[in-house]
Amino acid sequence: MTETMMGRPNTDVDAALQPRQASSGRPLAGRKIIVVRPPQVLSYFNAGHHLALYQVAGHLRRAVPNAVVTAIDASVTAMTWKDMADELFQGQYDFIAVMNDLDGVDGLARFLHYATSLLPDARTVTFGRLSSLHAEVLDRYDLDAVVASGDFEPGVLGACVAMETGSWSAPGVRFKTDGKWIAPTARGAYLQPLEWVLPDPQEIPYGHYERLYSQDSRKFPGLPDRRELIVPVARGCPMGCAFCEVTSAFGPTERRLDVDRVVEYIRACLTRMDFDYVSFYAPTFTLNKAWVRELCDSLACLPRPMPWKCCTTMHHLDAELVAAMGAANCVRISVGLETLDSDAYSGLPRAKRQNEEDLRALASACAAAGVELNCFVVVGLPGTTVESARKTIETALALGARVRPTLFTPYDTLSAKSTDFEITAMNRQTFVPGSVSFDSREQHDAYGLVFGAKATAVSDGGRG
Repeated sequence: MTETMMGRPNTDVDAALQPRQASSGRPLAGRKIIVVRPPQVLSYFNAGHHLALYQVAGHLRRAVPNAVVTAIDASVTAMTWKDMADELFQGQYDFIAVMNDLDGVDGLARFLHYATSLLPDARTVTFGRLSSLHAEVLDRYDLDAVVASGDFEPGVLGACVAMETGSWSAPGVRFKTDGKWIAPTARGAYLQPLEWVLPDPQEIPYGHYERLYSQDSRKFPGLPDRRELIVPVARGCPMGCAFCEVTSAFGPTERRLDVDRVVEYIRACLTRMDFDYVSFYAPTFTLNKAWVRELCDSLACLPRPMPWKCCTTMHHLDAELVAAMGAANCVRISVGLETLDSDAYSGLPRAKRQNEEDLRALASACAAAGVELNCFVVVGLPGTTVESARKTIETALALGARVRPTLFTPYDTLSAKSTDFEITAMNRQTFVPGSVSFDSREQHDAYGLVFGAKATAVSDGGRG
């Protein structure tokens, strides 16, 4: 594998990408740390969900510049277990930070078996979306620490320092000592945007991303045959949707990069690699409309026009803002439509209670601005039927929108007693047992809305 594929960073990284700070005499000096996502057949792929791997690695490098930090996304680069074993044994790592995800437990136990067999003296910590939702779910695995709350970066750093110094205590981190798990003494910290280390694009295996995005019928977020630059601009969300993990993982208060740093980052990335478009990664991109307008104006300062896309809610859009975004070269806006069935309103935040007229107005604004509208629809949402989900999908398609349906997932049912199968069902592709009241025929029809031929058909409308 090439150096970039294996996660070795470019040593010539400017301040826009990896802001450095002095650090001498700190724990972990000279230690070898691997930040890794284990081999796994992915249920789906969203490049934004994988950014944390590189941001955690970058944070460790900044905090302890004389440590050796390697980042590897084995799930994307199609590493075999032999490849993984070679890397672990030859790397002789002191600390292993393994990324978990909502459906990533398939390879976690096997990875940890390899890690503890080949590197019995290494300390292990896990971080990710699954542990942010319910850290105790991971108690069954052969781990030393679990980042349970707060941002992943300070959690992983705190865990490694605590294990290095023997304190076995860090905010937001559960530790296992003498065979017993110890709860955190305090909640984990949330970093301010100025503290985020933005990924070096040359460390990210974009070639593999492009292969995953090449088949548009998979309805993955990326655009086929075009290289996507993922720019993380915000964390946290006040919406609090029960079927979304963002608020649990990153808090109810949004934290957002300033526009100047976003544009500076894009400009710096374009000097390193060629990109065809930008994907802004934020839970609710247009939550701050003034920020979006400022960004639209500032994007004109880039050396060349860059198409871009984003994800937000219908509530935080209006025709004037959509027009400004389209004029600034936005090619796709994805929105959490969820459902048009009013029977589900009691289980949705007020801002998510949209009707057909709201959708029609947004679709019209997008068409006028030359922006493709992409609608996320939840099949099996409490209070809805298979027929109402079908009607929501058909209504959106009739208005010229692209639709990406997914299944309802009750994250609140996770517990320390959840089986591996129940955990992997959180991948939104099969119903969690008992989560819906559909009979067998209805369940079959619901799966058809997500996996059937009509669901995978590719629309030919829009620019995105």
